[in-house]
Amino acid sequence: MNKLGKGWKPALILVGFVVLVFLVMDFNSRMAELRRLTAEKEEVSAKVTSLVATQRSLETQVAYATSTAAVFYWAYNYERLGREGDILVVPKPEGSLPQPTPTPIITPVVIQNWQVWLSLLVDQQLTAP
Repeated sequence: MNKLGKGWKPALILVGFVVLVFLVMDFNSRMAELRRLTAEKEEVSAKVTSLVATQRSLETQVAYATSTAAVFYWAYNYERLGREGDILVVPKPEGSLPQPTPTPIITPVVIQNWQVWLSLLVDQQLTAP
């Protein structure tokens, strides 16, 4: 009996040691998973923060674009429009003077009588001298 009594204690210690090794390995894998998930959470959190800021910026732009101030700004600056009673003045760049357009001088074409008769008889077009 002494031999049997001595043999089960080391076996129990060995089994306990093996269980402890498995527990440490499981704890290690869980800690690695925790680190990976924490890093992923921080990455997603940063992305969400960026998207929320983008959403706020877009909402601000939409609110401005639908306001009357934006319409007046667009009308004044891009379309050169004004309100009723405004006198619109469009500055011209320096050195640009309007060039007068010359009026063409039309001189009447004098056709002789004999040229008219010749064109009728010979079927020739009239030409000015």
